[in-house]
Amino acid sequence: MTPLVFLAVIAAAMLHAIWNALVKGGADKRLNMAGVVIGHIPLALVALVLSPSPDPASYPYIVAGTLLHFGYQWFLLESYKIGDLTQVYPIARGVAPLLVAGGSVLLLGVDLSGLELIAIGTIAAGILSISLVRGADGLRNGKATWMALTTGCFIATYSLVDGTGARISGSALGYYAWLGIANAVIFAAFMGATTPQVLRDLPTKGLRVFLIGGGASFVAYSLVMWSFTQAPIALVTALRETSIIFALLIGVMLMGERLSLGKVVSTMITLVGVILLRFTRS
Repeated sequence: MTPLVFLAVIAAAMLHAIWNALVKGGADKRLNMAGVVIGHIPLALVALVLSPSPDPASYPYIVAGTLLHFGYQWFLLESYKIGDLTQVYPIARGVAPLLVAGGSVLLLGVDLSGLELIAIGTIAAGILSISLVRGADGLRNGKATWMALTTGCFIATYSLVDGTGARISGSALGYYAWLGIANAVIFAAFMGATTPQVLRDLPTKGLRVFLIGGGASFVAYSLVMWSFTQAPIALVTALRETSIIFALLIGVMLMGERLSLGKVVSTMITLVGVILLRFTRS
C-alpha cells in the first residue's frame, strides 16, 4: 500500500470516528443519524459539478450500494434500541474486514499475499477484542450479537459493491456523489414516513450534526472510494476499520470514558496490523 493511499484511509478512519462520536454522543440517535446521512447532500452536489459523471455501467452498483448503505444505517438505528451500541459495534467492524477478504478472494479473484492476510487478521482480531473489554454485554446478549454480525455483513457487502463500482465508474467521486444523494433521499423519505419530527428538527436541533457530521462522513467515504481504486478492497477495508481506535481516543479524551489495560492491549494489537499493512504492496 503506497504512503498516499495509506494516509488517505487513515484520514478517512479519523473522520469516520468523529461523525460516529457525534451520533453516539447525542440524545436523539435518529436525529443525529439523519443529520449525518442527509448532510451528505451539500458536498455531494459540489462533487457532481466538479467530477466527471460515472460510467453507465456502474449504475447497477450505485443502486445496490444505495440499498446496502440504507440497510446498514437501519441496522445501526435498530442496534441502539437493544443496548449500548459501543459494546457490540466492534464486532461488526471487526468481522467486516474478514468477510471482505474472503469475498475478494472467492468472488473477485484477488490474490492476497501471506503478509496481507496476516495484517488483515491482526487488525480484525484487535478490533474484535475491544468488544471483550467493554463490559462483554454485547457477547452475552444473543440478539445484540446477531445485530452486530448482520451489520458487519452489510459493511462487508457494500464495501465490495462500492469498490467494484468505483473502479467501473471511472470517477470514484462522481460515483459516490450520486450514491450519497440517493442514499440521503431514501433515508429522508424513511424518516418522513416513520419519524417526521426528525425532519422538522433537522434545521434547528440537528444543524450541527448536519454540517459537521454530514461533511465529515462524505469526505471520509469519498477518500475510501478513491482508495478502493488504488489498492485491494480488502486492504482498504481493514485499514478503514481502525476508526474504532480513534473512537476510543475520542471517548477517553473528550467523553470521560475509562482507559483500561484491556483497551490498551486491543489497540496495540490493531496497531501491529496497521504497521504490517503499511508495508504491503508499497
